[in-house]
Amino acid sequence: MERRQPLGIELVKRGIVTEGDIEKALDYQKEHPRKKIGDILNILQLCDSYKLINSIGEILDEKAIYLRESDVKINITDYISQDLIKQNKAIPFEIAAGKIKVCFADTTNKRSVDVIRLLLLNKGLVMEKYITFETNIEKIIDSIEGTASETINADADISGLVDSIIKTAMEKRASDIHIEPLENLVRVRYRIDGGLITAVEINKDKQQQLIGRLKAISNMHQEKQESQDGRILSYPDYNIRVSSQKNVYGEKFVLRLLRKNGNIRDIFELGFPKDEQLLRKSFNKKNCVTIVAAPTGEGKTTTLYSIIDYLNNPRINITTIEDPVEIRIDGLNQIEVDAKADFSGSLRTVLRQDPDIILVGEIRDHETAEIAMQAGQTGHYVLSTIHTIDSIEVITRLRKMGISNYDISSILATSVSQRLVRKICPHCAKERDFTQMEKEIIDKIGEKYHVDFKLEGKKTFDAVGCKHCNNSGYLERIGIFEVLNVDEEIKDLISRDCSSLEIRKKALEIGYKPLIVDGVYKILDGITTLDELNNKLIIY
Repeated sequence: MERRQPLGIELVKRGIVTEGDIEKALDYQKEHPRKKIGDILNILQLCDSYKLINSIGEILDEKAIYLRESDVKINITDYISQDLIKQNKAIPFEIAAGKIKVCFADTTNKRSVDVIRLLLLNKGLVMEKYITFETNIEKIIDSIEGTASETINADADISGLVDSIIKTAMEKRASDIHIEPLENLVRVRYRIDGGLITAVEINKDKQQQLIGRLKAISNMHQEKQESQDGRILSYPDYNIRVSSQKNVYGEKFVLRLLRKNGNIRDIFELGFPKDEQLLRKSFNKKNCVTIVAAPTGEGKTTTLYSIIDYLNNPRINITTIEDPVEIRIDGLNQIEVDAKADFSGSLRTVLRQDPDIILVGEIRDHETAEIAMQAGQTGHYVLSTIHTIDSIEVITRLRKMGISNYDISSILATSVSQRLVRKICPHCAKERDFTQMEKEIIDKIGEKYHVDFKLEGKKTFDAVGCKHCNNSGYLERIGIFEVLNVDEEIKDLISRDCSSLEIRKKALEIGYKPLIVDGVYKILDGITTLDELNNKLIIY
């Protein structure tokens, strides 16, 4: 399609357009030099669009399709990020038997085609290439980006623009706002349900004013360009943490939106297995430590709040040490870590305040881990979080922090690991039968972990996309959990310095079920999809 005039001649020869049509297209191209002849003929509606794209495909020896939103059978951003979609004008639209169909606006752009092919190959998918009109691609990109930009007033003065960006993020349930200077513009993206979507792109000439306004309301130094941290306190329902970082095109800002007095959700609403006996066994304890483990952004703190809410009553003294205090709860003594008081120092002080239960926001180092273990030994129940991939690796992490096997085996009572998966949008989800490949994947998981998932008669859903879910097909998130209760057999393995592989083998023998098992149950309950679970845990 780059060889514009030869393509036009070929189309005339095939009787798709006339020479007069080509002349009109060339006149249009003078004012729009980046547009290709095929796209212009479609824009000007000088011939039948379906015949036109099929003829272009034959001329270029490419598969062609007049791609519409209804032709997209998958959740696009599960396979290619929004940024790469926009950069390469590429839309994945269907998948079957390990092959994924991808539509390009320009299949002669070898670099773009190779970028997408390699990305999908790394996901275990073979790309089948198609061509369509650029305008069709752009319409689908607009639908992916959702409606956030419709409510951001990009023409307001700089104060109004910043206020509009923040308030729209709140309305859209965003957890973070990314304000990113690029070469020719400033991009604003929202993190919603764990994924980033582009909200608006702002003219480059507003960049310095935008940075100045963000620094002013965040109480940052205007003249400094190195990394800074600040807070925005002018929104009554939110505590907004702000981080700035210099990059090659200016200063990038990330705003973390934290509700000051959000409602604490019941632990079962978060996705914890609905088993009262397991809940009591895991958390209703004394003289020990319980740790919730997951990577950053997977809901550990929310789970801790739910556990504290479950345990809270007037007869016990609960103290929390947090960075920051995200939700204020009546009846709790909540301490916020700052530059003058870190986790370990605050924990030492709290031990003199006669607590029954202590919540430590995060175990980050040897000193905090050691004091937490000592607190567990002296009659307290300690709850905390740690960054590891699963509940068994908590033991390895504590060992690497310098905690002895004796202390771990005698004090660690429960480790819980979790991930957040997106829930299928109830407004647009399309019910269907499981494919044979999906059944085989679930059966293999069941065989490996000795679970009968009872697939017979079960249905699943396709994520379609609508205005309620920003066209993602998913709305909100739920946790998938695994619980390791450290019984006598596990304690013995820890004290003998056995490896995590040996501990995992024994745990599986005595009833431990990994994250993937709870994930499959949530698929069978119609809460999420196999594609979403695979995105989180990479199971195929």
